[in-house]
Amino acid sequence: MHFFGVYLLYCTNPKYRGRVYIGYTVDPNRRIKQHNRGKQHGGAWKTSQKGPWSMVLIIHGFPNNISALRFEWAWQHPHVSRRLAHVSKKNTKEKVYDFTIRVLSEMLQVGPWKRLPLTIRWLNDEFRRDLEKKPPDHMPICYGPVISKKIPSVVTLSHETNFCYLCNDEVFNGMKCLNFECDLNAHVICLSKCFLKGGDYVPVEGRCPKCCQPCLWGDLVRRFKGYHNQDVEITNLGDCE
Repeated sequence: MHFFGVYLLYCTNPKYRGRVYIGYTVDPNRRIKQHNRGKQHGGAWKTSQKGPWSMVLIIHGFPNNISALRFEWAWQHPHVSRRLAHVSKKNTKEKVYDFTIRVLSEMLQVGPWKRLPLTIRWLNDEFRRDLEKKPPDHMPICYGPVISKKIPSVVTLSHETNFCYLCNDEVFNGMKCLNFECDLNAHVICLSKCFLKGGDYVPVEGRCPKCCQPCLWGDLVRRFKGYHNQDVEITNLGDCE
């Protein structure tokens, strides 16, 4: 699947140690190399000639680049974002890094981010911290690097007439279950209504109406979008809690 991530850098240069940088990337391994090689190699001017930098944390699982960029901006500007108006400012004794992690902890508790199928991934054990507030249950905390590669898609679109499992009307290339042994085929609207809970406007999670496997709505949408892409990016996500 396509990868959209928002990362946190920590400066390990003794002269600038403790500085942080928040950014957006589709390839974290390439991006950290750019930061450490300098602005002339694609790094940001704020990090240029101040390295080495360590990418200590990345949040991924955003449905698209716009969603990730909005998260990046709010994390960079917590006291300008209206969704984070409740977050207290950094106190004089609080380190910048600790404040940045505290802001992240609060961001995962408010909409729209609390509804997304995000993954919190620690890339450097030395800088790992416990979040002040536990993320929503559908957001796993993982450890280890992101390893990704692109392979030719084996998914082909079907032109056969099928029927929605939920409403029995015709559906062409509807939403599928994450369980590849399940042959669920359903309209997006029908399946979303099945996943919606009282008061929700956008589904978060639910169970496949056919095989009962638990699924995150964001994962279902990403698989559905993958059917219409020529290439699929496969990402090794490692161990998660």
